Amino acid sequence: MIRSPGQRLLSRRSFLSAAGLALAVGLPLRAATSAPRLAAIDWAMLETAVSIGHMPVAACELIRFRDDAPEPVIPAEVVDLGLRGAPNFELLQLVRPDLILTSPYYTRYEARLAELAPVLNLPFYTRGEPPLPNIIKAMHGLAHAVDDPTAATRAQTAAEAELDAIRRDLAPTADRPLCIINIGDARHLRAFGFDSLFGSTAARLGLANAWEGRTRFSFLAPVPIEQLATMPEARIVIVGAIPVQARRALARSRLWQALPQVADGRIHQLEEVNAFGALPSALRFARLLRDALTNPDGARP
Repeated sequence: MIRSPGQRLLSRRSFLSAAGLALAVGLPLRAATSAPRLAAIDWAMLETAVSIGHMPVAACELIRFRDDAPEPVIPAEVVDLGLRGAPNFELLQLVRPDLILTSPYYTRYEARLAELAPVLNLPFYTRGEPPLPNIIKAMHGLAHAVDDPTAATRAQTAAEAELDAIRRDLAPTADRPLCIINIGDARHLRAFGFDSLFGSTAARLGLANAWEGRTRFSFLAPVPIEQLATMPEARIVIVGAIPVQARRALARSRLWQALPQVADGRIHQLEEVNAFGALPSALRFARLLRDALTNPDGARP
């Protein structure tokens, strides 16, 4: 197994504590496999590994990930390393990764990760840049790192073909721009710009983004709901669930009911999608968007 020269050994007490934790989650203390053992701190890196057919042996915050990202499916045997912002380093050492996958969001403890195994840190979301090109680049970077470059080529070819097909299906709906949002409460929303996963994927599908205001790393929040009135021709696409109290309040809101998009039935709601995911989330968003916009009964809140 690959290890960095500066790796430190656990103390006996720490090892016994971590070993007990490993056994509690069903992790074997010794395992052998020819495939590289990957541990993902960052969710976009987790999705990227899955997209090229290299499921990590461990990843962070899997309970929440499965709620926020129903796709891709992460098997139960993948070890949960705890919070992305505070991973369990002792358990991470016990899973014996060959490569740790992270991103610029977690550089504050990258040196500590590097004591356990080599670290691959790739950018996905950069201010002012659409993320899809970075996602594809990262996929090839990871495939090269695990010595399986053709895996990325296959994944990209399949994804491009599917996106092209969805683009053709959505062509009749390209007459209007989209306003892609999450709703936080009855008065505020989060608006996704061109530098978001959703905005970047919509552009790849030939659809314009009605939100032209500034964003901060992919979205702007909180945005007053009345801002939607400045985009009367747009279709509103709500990603994810609307909080129960917000839904009730919107049903009584004169402002909401008076919006042209609401009055004309140009409002669609998608299921949950990981807003900071990689290729699997981009494809999930594209499929859900096609289903919502091309179905006469579309997904409406």
